[in-house]
Amino acid sequence: MTKPPYFIEELTLPASAEGPDAAEFREFSELCDELELQTWGNLDRAASAAARLQFWRDTPYSRVRLFFVRVDGRMAARSWVRCELQDNLGSALLYVNVLDSFAGRGIGRALLQHAEALAAAHGRTILQTFTEHPADFDVDGPNLIKPATGTGALPAGARSVRFAGQAGYRLEQVERFSSLEIPCAADLDALERDARARAGDYELLHWTDACPDEHAAQLAVLMSRMSTDAPTGALSYEPETWDVARVRHVEDTWRRAGQSSLVAAARRRSTGELAAYTVLHVAADKPWLADQDDTLVAAGHRGRRLGMLIKILNLRRLQDGHPAVRRVITFNAAENDHMLGINIALGFKPAGYDGEWQRSTNDGKPME
Repeated sequence: MTKPPYFIEELTLPASAEGPDAAEFREFSELCDELELQTWGNLDRAASAAARLQFWRDTPYSRVRLFFVRVDGRMAARSWVRCELQDNLGSALLYVNVLDSFAGRGIGRALLQHAEALAAAHGRTILQTFTEHPADFDVDGPNLIKPATGTGALPAGARSVRFAGQAGYRLEQVERFSSLEIPCAADLDALERDARARAGDYELLHWTDACPDEHAAQLAVLMSRMSTDAPTGALSYEPETWDVARVRHVEDTWRRAGQSSLVAAARRRSTGELAAYTVLHVAADKPWLADQDDTLVAAGHRGRRLGMLIKILNLRRLQDGHPAVRRVITFNAAENDHMLGINIALGFKPAGYDGEWQRSTNDGKPME
């Protein structure tokens, strides 16, 4: 690997976001916020510094390394590399972002080459990344690039799209980023009546933060099926293995990050089997916002409107228990017609699109 034209520094995570050794971390977090505002004009998709500190720490399941470049003493760009440690051992997720005022100087390319080399050093041959795009373009207009799925599109002239393509990445999937204004304008009573008429032998459960012990093993099964049952386009993903310990680890991480997590689930009465679940996160430092995380209806239980029922239950809990929330955000694969249909019926509107990109280092393109 040739020496990069910029000095790339690795971020060391401090013990706490407010400690005496946290100045560089706080500066990096401020850079992250500035990059979010540059793309989205708000911080809806940004975690707080304290939450980032939890999400970026190494765990038994993944390792994250973070880097930055300074120009004239100022942090101008960042990158990170995430490698899973129990599943998908041949792949790595990379991300590079540069402030607009420092674009066009080769900083992004230097960071990407550095991240790719680091992934290669860890034996990762499948490289994945993503690009972010506000909904300010015509998804049916000209000059678009479509993913391998054929569903969804991104503006072909966007700087990040051109950057990914020139680096040898292929657009494999588009995700729709959606937003719902609260209080919900949809007629939840009518939607619930229609869904219950089809639900038959299913009942609804709910909890906050920690799954009751009697359901934890079944929740682990559903969480593992997020890697097999949810649409992933042409991206290369292997099945994940989940157990109760991994569920508890994720719940603990959410809690340490300052999130209250509302979970709703559907259970088949005749068998006691958990058939579906959905998660809403609310953070004390972002009281205006709720983040709709995973929603899954297991393949053998679909067609009974369970997805609608559990989402309505969680929205009611959100509106009753967190009256300061004014907006819910979520992501769906553009080809996931069923879940998108539920969200549209609930009133979610498109706020943007994420491009999911991938390349293999075995495709003949040399690492630089």
